[in-house]
Order: sequence, then C-alpha cells, then structure tokens
Amino acid sequence: MDVREQRGLEIAATKKLRQKGDLWVVPSQAGAGTYVVDPTEARGATCTCPDYETRQASCKHVFAVEFTMRRETVAPDGTVVAEQLRLTYRQEWPAYNAAQVHEKERVAGLLRDLCSAIDNPVQGRGRPRLPLSDAAFCAAMKVYGGTSGRRAMTDLRDYAAKGYIDRAPHYNSVFNALENPDLTPILTAMVEESARPLAALETDFAVDSSGFTTSEYQRWFSAKYGKEMSRAKWLKAHVMVGTKTNVVTAVKVTDNYGPDAQDTLHLPDLLNTTVQRGFGVEMVSADKAYLTKRNFVAIDDARAFPLIPFKSNSRAFHAKGDGADLWRRMYFFFMYRREEFSAHYHKRSNVETTFSMIKAKFGTRIRSKTAVAQVNELLCKVLCHNLCCLVSAFYELGVEATFWGAA
Repeated sequence: MDVREQRGLEIAATKKLRQKGDLWVVPSQAGAGTYVVDPTEARGATCTCPDYETRQASCKHVFAVEFTMRRETVAPDGTVVAEQLRLTYRQEWPAYNAAQVHEKERVAGLLRDLCSAIDNPVQGRGRPRLPLSDAAFCAAMKVYGGTSGRRAMTDLRDYAAKGYIDRAPHYNSVFNALENPDLTPILTAMVEESARPLAALETDFAVDSSGFTTSEYQRWFSAKYGKEMSRAKWLKAHVMVGTKTNVVTAVKVTDNYGPDAQDTLHLPDLLNTTVQRGFGVEMVSADKAYLTKRNFVAIDDARAFPLIPFKSNSRAFHAKGDGADLWRRMYFFFMYRREEFSAHYHKRSNVETTFSMIKAKFGTRIRSKTAVAQVNELLCKVLCHNLCCLVSAFYELGVEATFWGAA
C-alpha cells in the first residue's frame, strides 16, 4: 500500500463521505474544503483536487471512495451493512513514548545550549536588565508551554533552580523580551542552528508558507460599498522543510498582505540559507505558486533537482533569456515523465505536515499585540518545533545534538 492509498484509508475511516447520485463528496484531510470524485468515468475515477489535476492518476480521495464502496455490502434483506475499517500504523512505540515522556526536559536542555552562545551586552548603569540569553530562553519556553506569561512563572522558577537561567524574571520582563527587535535575528539564527544536527539525514526538501492569526483587525472605509470594512491580520511563515524529519531549516516571517507576502519571492533565500547550514540539497519540491524561471535557476545553481508542477496554461517556450533551456527541460520532464515526477513530488506534502504539527502543538493564534512581538512569538513556535524534532531524532534515530560548532 503506497502513501496515497494509506491516506485514502485514513479518510475513509475517519471522515464522512457523502454520495450524490454517481458522484462522491470527499472532505479534505487537512482543511475544511471538499472534493468531488466521479468513479464512473470510463478512463478511471476522477477528482477535482490539485493532486489529480497534476498527475492525472488516482489520488487519496479516489482511494477513499474505493475503500468506502468496498466496505459497504448489501444484506439479504436489502439493508446496507458498513464494515468498520481498522487503521494500523508502523510506529516504534518504545522510542516514541520515551521521546514524549522526556520531551519537556530535553527541549529545555537543548534550548539552554542554543542560548549559551548569545552575547549579552555589558550594562553600565541603571537597573539590572534581563540578559538576552535568558530572554530568548524564557520567551521560547513560554511559547512551548502554551500558557500566559503569569502562569509560566512556575516553570521559569524551576528552570532557574536547575541553572538554565540566572534568575526567574518578572512576567513583564518576558513580555518586554518578545517586544525587543534585537531578539528577531537571534531567534532566526537559533531556528537555523537547531536544524543543523539533522543535516546528515536530510537531502530532499520542500518549501511552502502558512498563515498564523493574530487578535488584531485592519479596518478601512470602502468607497465602493459605502461602509467600514475589516479583516483579520495574520502573519505568514515561509519555511524550507526537510521531508524526512520535518525539521525547519530556514524561516522568513512576513505580513499577510503586501509585496513581501508572495511565496515565490522567498524560495532562493530559504534555499541559500539551507545550503549554508551544511545541508546537502538534492531535490526541492514546491507547488505551483513557486513556478518561476528564477526559482528554477536558484535550485539548479544549488545543484539540486527542482520539482515544481506546471500550470495548465504553461508552455515550453514561454521563458526567454537566461534559464529558458532549464525551463524547457523541466516542462518536458513534467509533461512526458509524469509518473517519475509524481514519484518524488509527493514528498512536498511533508511541509503541510510540518505546519500541522506546529499549529496543533503550539497553536494557530499569536497572543502578542505589537508587530515585533508577533514576529518573535511565531519564530519561537518554529524553534520549539525544531527542538521537538531533535528530541524525536535522539530517541528514534540516535542523533546527538551539538550547536555552534561545539564538541
């Protein structure tokens, strides 16, 4: 059973599929949308999802319908009997259980090692300030705990007693630390460094972005509709992810609107950061939002193979100038070697898994109110996710983590 069949089995076992005539309405596995599957087509079942549009072959929604139709049998009295499908997973449960039981203390120890390399500026006069290293540690562990700053004080006192920080700060000091713009590049570097111990495991990468909501709203008066309009403000996290361990190797946070919010602009920088951190990049997967000649050239310059599907209106000879030959080669590979393309492109779904892991564990909403604090809080979420990946790799793969070139 391949990956799509496994996910189709999951959908059939956990979601409610609805039949409308000959068509089936299948819920999305990750979001709130639905897709329509037609199993009566002569050339084979079709689906309206992007995966079927790209591959023109059975997707997980088609398999979900097949499993659902297969498990429904008709009894002699004419009633339909549904057989319950039992879903099984291959999991190293002893290692997984150990990682979950000791995760919090291991995350705190790894975070202390990361923060130990932060230079704390010498203070001359005034009240003693919270050192930058302690500020980064307290901010990240507050986000990891998922509690308010006041409720996080119990944990911070425990960390001070264990020697992870000099002293337990006041909760207002933790809030002020998140609002410090000097902490933003430090947290970004910590995210990148926290992924480096897994460089030997990762060769295939995927890039994408996802939104995190805030408690703020943007309001304006619309001359067209003659009334005040509003929309929620949210931030976008652009990430490069290793498809084996789901670790984030590079991250960039932008607003939800504006020129910097476009996904396609950030692939070269994310890729260069990943390469500079010592990762041997062999393949890079991305969706159609990243389909530009510039991104093809950037991936090729990194000596990696790009896996970006072409749109329905794309043509082999649309590109001109530098990189046009590479565009044509990738176009012909996508069009005439679709099966080989799809065999590798499915790894891109791991970046969706990464965002699902971050949001499920550390929340989809950002608590902070100011712009700087919101960016820092989102970076702390990504950093905590990477540390959790390191803990899992330690128990399941035996990976030891050392940072900043330490022995």
